[in-house]
Amino acid sequence: MALTTATPDKTAEPTWDIARLFPAQGHWSEEEYLALDTNHLTEFSHGRIEVLPLPTFSHQRLVALLYRLLLGFVEEREIGVVMFAPLRVQLGQGKFREPDLVFMAAEHADRLGEQFWRGADLVMEVVSPNDPVRDKVTKRREYAQAGIPEYWIVDPTDASITVLTLQGQEYALHGEFVAGETALSVLLEGFTVDVSDLFSEASR
Repeated sequence: MALTTATPDKTAEPTWDIARLFPAQGHWSEEEYLALDTNHLTEFSHGRIEVLPLPTFSHQRLVALLYRLLLGFVEEREIGVVMFAPLRVQLGQGKFREPDLVFMAAEHADRLGEQFWRGADLVMEVVSPNDPVRDKVTKRREYAQAGIPEYWIVDPTDASITVLTLQGQEYALHGEFVAGETALSVLLEGFTVDVSDLFSEASR
């Protein structure tokens, strides 16, 4: 049996009475953001709520594969905690992001919280084709300013992994790894990802 869907009325307005229950954009507090109960991915930047598009299957497949690799490495050595989005990470006053993958070293366990983590030691982002600048430019700057030692940018469009390490308040390029090469971490000595294997398995 075919399912029918209602055709939205393009002339209809939002339910303003409900919308007015929430702060105006630009006027949200951290407390109001943290209390927001929604099934959408949301980030917070200086009073503004940013609603993110739901990730695609291929995006989540890459995240799952990377999570399995990173989790296995970290748990075997008992050196920290690995988690995945949705998980709020506070980058500073008035700034929260939700990286695809997050690692916190055991010695920083006091920065783990139920509602959010205070910073991280390593983050990974799988680049969204809809907004590559967000991961390659905006978050690169923000994660560096937050003092996160290492940032991996995983780009499905060219099957590459860029590993950045913090030098001062900016990231320096450790390596841009493509098919046939092995991406390796500076922070987690011995952690590597075969680029060809990763993207090949993700496409199955």
